[in-house]
Amino acid sequence: MDREEMAGFLRSRRARVQPADVGLEAGLRRRTPGLRREEVARLAGMSVDYYIRLEQGRGPRPSRQILGAMARALRLTDDERAHLFNLAGEPPAPPPGPPQEVPAGILHLLQRLDDTPAYVLDAKYDVLAWNDMATALITDFSALEPRDRNPMRALFLGPGPRSPHITDEDENRQFARLSVADLRADLRAALGRYPDDPGVRGLVAELTEGSELFRRLWANHQVAVRRSGTKKIKHPVVGKIEVHCDVLVVPERDQKVVLYTTAPGSRSHEALKLLRVVGTQDLAPR
Repeated sequence: MDREEMAGFLRSRRARVQPADVGLEAGLRRRTPGLRREEVARLAGMSVDYYIRLEQGRGPRPSRQILGAMARALRLTDDERAHLFNLAGEPPAPPPGPPQEVPAGILHLLQRLDDTPAYVLDAKYDVLAWNDMATALITDFSALEPRDRNPMRALFLGPGPRSPHITDEDENRQFARLSVADLRADLRAALGRYPDDPGVRGLVAELTEGSELFRRLWANHQVAVRRSGTKKIKHPVVGKIEVHCDVLVVPERDQKVVLYTTAPGSRSHEALKLLRVVGTQDLAPR
């Protein structure tokens, strides 16, 4: 345990967190930059004296439970959390679950793609962010509950085993098969990184219980990472569109950016340009 380095690290992280960040009133007589020591101790559920001794470089080695509690109280990033555990001489604890925060650069990219439908998936296949064109082409994700913003649930637990807007049954079966193969390819790595997250394992259990098609495809043990492909969509306003789907990986966040593009000059390209103008103004709830 590097007591001196840990003490400096805790002091610097405490000074960074503002009372409003953790739901506390700043008050008029606050002289301390950031949080007070007793506030951190209370947020972490530990003794004030124990926390003070850690900041003074003379405390006993904290347990993994205390380290995790301090990391939450100080709002540490994943990298900072790992650093804190290393300073205490403990192997870093696995993150509690897949990151939900989308990097600012990715959010800016989505908004700049004003002619390309795009959205971001996490390791549980939940849609975390999307642009206006994704809303116009696929659905208004903001109108859905967070757990319903999941393409796998929509595909296997929705009204019939199909991808939204796909009307051809052969295409639906192929799309379902590739989706399950992609899920299996990602699942083992996700379970290794987030062993304590119930959502990763729970998604497969939920799909297995609720879909006979998923059970049959899952039993085939097919594995294939989906990086690109084509998809035919029947849109209620602009008609049929054939899109090329590309998947960009954000490895440090376990997230994927899904992009839908069309061949320049094609009918699908013109339809997508029209959809950009129409937006969602003529779309009924789906």
